[in-house]
Amino acid sequence: MDTVYNVSPSPHVRDNITTQKIMGAVVLSLIPASVAGVILYGMHALLVLVISVASSVLSEYVFEKITKRPVTVYDLSAVVTGLLIGLNMPPEVPLFIPVLGSVFGIIVVKQLFGGIGQNFMNPALGARCFLIISFSSQMTDFAVKGGIMASSAAAMDAVSSATPLAALKTGAAYPLGDLFLGTTLGTIGETSALALLIGAVFLLCIRVIDLRIPLSYIGTFFVLVLITAFIRGYEAPFYYTLCEIFAGGLMLGAWFMATDYASSPMTTKGQLIYGVCLGILTFLFRMVSKSNEGVSYAIIFMNCLTPMIEQFTRPLAFGIKREKEAKHE
Repeated sequence: MDTVYNVSPSPHVRDNITTQKIMGAVVLSLIPASVAGVILYGMHALLVLVISVASSVLSEYVFEKITKRPVTVYDLSAVVTGLLIGLNMPPEVPLFIPVLGSVFGIIVVKQLFGGIGQNFMNPALGARCFLIISFSSQMTDFAVKGGIMASSAAAMDAVSSATPLAALKTGAAYPLGDLFLGTTLGTIGETSALALLIGAVFLLCIRVIDLRIPLSYIGTFFVLVLITAFIRGYEAPFYYTLCEIFAGGLMLGAWFMATDYASSPMTTKGQLIYGVCLGILTFLFRMVSKSNEGVSYAIIFMNCLTPMIEQFTRPLAFGIKREKEAKHE
């Protein structure tokens, strides 16, 4: 009897990993930063996180019901987007702002381009940039009224002071311990480098992400800032550079948003190029331009260039030669 073979497109090697498991792991990895944000900034921060997640899930569910698409809220991707949006909010932001951001991120950035895996930029970062443009004063107001930051006498003096990035912009160093633990002004999820690193190590251990993008990103930024600090004659250039690494949204962006599967390159060379370019752009935004921060804009800009990077770095199929090589034969 003749054997019948089923021919199907690649990939031919599969495992039991699912989108739901990956997104669930990302949610777990963001819990340390979420808990730290609530402890540092109080119950309003918790409410912002809950509202952001609920708005994202509801937006996806309603849009898919209206458009008669399969409901995908159970894959937890909307939960991840909502949580990242909440972690990028100031602690006392009015609650309608994360709701608008969630609706924009899920419907405009994600669903209108085909849903999960089809979005050309990270939905949470798209929402953040939309909100910064639309509500600049509210999105840059980092006053705190609850949590550890509001209860300590030192924090009471800092409530109306500049953020760490604003202080670093002048060339002055910032207490590195405060930046590492998160006892500074900033968005809910970006200030505690310790909490973010705990989550990042968890994702690395279970191989949801790898080191190529984060290390090439942070490493490039570190080298450029260190060189600049020496050239400008800053006191303790190495210490200053570490402050820049731990301040602002660099750690949150490098480990949890630049590594987004849908909007980052899949090839090894492409990921390295992507990370290096992210480091250069963030350096230009922070150290050259008038902007204090630049992580969100750098990642979104490189998200748009991802297709081009993949086009030039994807490996050739076996037996196929590049056009230039073929001409020389």
